[in-house]
Amino acid sequence: MRRLISIVAFVAVVLVSPALAQSNAQLGPLCTSEGTPADQQISACNKILALKVFTGEKLATIYFWRAVAYNKKGDYKNVIADTTQALKLTPKSIELLNMRGSAYYDSGEPDIAISDFTDALAIGPPSGTIYHNRGNAYRNKGDYKKALDDYTRAIDLGTRNSYTYQNRGLVKQTLGDLDGAMADINEAIRADPSLAGPHTARAVLWRAKGNIDKAIADCTEAVTLAKAKQPLNVMTPPGRVLINAYLQRGLSYEANGQFDLAKDDYNSTMQGIAVDNVSKANQATAKVRLSLLSDAPATAPVKKTETAGRRVALVIGNGAYRNFPALPNPPNDARAVAKSLRDLGYEVTEGIDLTQDKMQKMTREFMRNAAQAKTLVLYYAGHGVQISGRNFLVPIDVTPDAGAAVTDSMTDMDKILAGLDDQVRTNVLIFDACRNDPFSQAASAGGRGVEIKTRSGLAQPVAPSAGSTLGAGTLIAFATAPGQVALDGDGANSPFSAALTRHISTPGLEVQQMLTRVRAEVVAGTHNKQVPWSNSSLLGEVYLAAK
Repeated sequence: MRRLISIVAFVAVVLVSPALAQSNAQLGPLCTSEGTPADQQISACNKILALKVFTGEKLATIYFWRAVAYNKKGDYKNVIADTTQALKLTPKSIELLNMRGSAYYDSGEPDIAISDFTDALAIGPPSGTIYHNRGNAYRNKGDYKKALDDYTRAIDLGTRNSYTYQNRGLVKQTLGDLDGAMADINEAIRADPSLAGPHTARAVLWRAKGNIDKAIADCTEAVTLAKAKQPLNVMTPPGRVLINAYLQRGLSYEANGQFDLAKDDYNSTMQGIAVDNVSKANQATAKVRLSLLSDAPATAPVKKTETAGRRVALVIGNGAYRNFPALPNPPNDARAVAKSLRDLGYEVTEGIDLTQDKMQKMTREFMRNAAQAKTLVLYYAGHGVQISGRNFLVPIDVTPDAGAAVTDSMTDMDKILAGLDDQVRTNVLIFDACRNDPFSQAASAGGRGVEIKTRSGLAQPVAPSAGSTLGAGTLIAFATAPGQVALDGDGANSPFSAALTRHISTPGLEVQQMLTRVRAEVVAGTHNKQVPWSNSSLLGEVYLAAK
């Protein structure tokens, strides 16, 4: 998001050497044909291997084709196993290194994939396909400059297919070059007008540029194309393109104030079969956005002219806990941060000592309005806990003896992240919520908090693989490292919020540089007892205070 909320196109091109091709007729057409159904192909290859009559390159060929069959099924573990066996027999095979690298990439191990692709390129001759595939791995790692270089090399070598242009365009978008991204996405559409993915990618760019009507038109074309045919690429899970197209059109409709149409598209997003992390993350976003719109009061759509460049903030400080020891500083922290943001021109919604009902209402209303904002800041100070690796923000009226149902009375941070996941908006989420675990404190005093199995500190945000969020365009900052406890402070403010309010209004200071200054001040002020932590997938440089 990204996890970006855009399609990660991957072209798995099987390069077959003349020697391998000449051997196919001897090894059995069912095993050595790309058109054979996967299970039938695996069975045919297994029968040949069981004969134990082939050695050397011919044996490597059988492993290669069985790997092709496993690749069709998405069984990357066996793809890696078979290509590794084949490489022992033919270690200089570009085809095998490319396929194994591709399998490592799809298994979530981009570093190993890059190593295989680099080895294949070292053997030569230069391959646009392998540069493309290595570019995908670099992009997956967030090394966008190297990804951009590899996609450009692939194009220069003649790999001018739609996927390469699209992926280079997505990288340019990530680096903040919207015009360059638009040029590449246009080339992707010209290269293959029948593909839905580039139309969805261009829709995101139109929305980022403020042209909602063109975004809706491109998404509608993407939906039509995705319904017309299955994805050509076996590496693209069925339904992913359509799921993304529906989600992006829903977000466009919502930004345009066409809420009923947005709800229809979010429902359609949920109907798709999500078999990959991108689709699961998109469906998580659709589920939250649909819920927000379904319980929204009937209001007139906000005019487009009123949303241009709109900057909004939600600031909450919970300290007056009824069933836990009170925290004196969060209300002070929230008021100080809210003032700083107002001074910077943000529309600030402020909540102090919120009960469950008030916190849920304020949070959901804010998330609803986020669809029509350009920049968003959310700041929370108070108790926060992690339960089974998920983070929850604690309203002041939570009871320690609620048992397993306690999560229903708290604010789920994963739902906030999923609901705000939108790469055309900048989200800056700041949590000074890592004080001592209140439920453990209650348990030690004779309560039932221990049954909830909470942990001190907050957990690192859920990765896209869990289907929570892609996180494109989002920065998440914690007052301290995941799993660690932040200090409430001896003064009127916590060490973290005191440093934050000193630096947040500095003109021309990029937000990540600002947080670096905050981190240095907190570390020094707490004598290394507290080290603030952040995770960013921001698309370009972001300034909370004007340059």
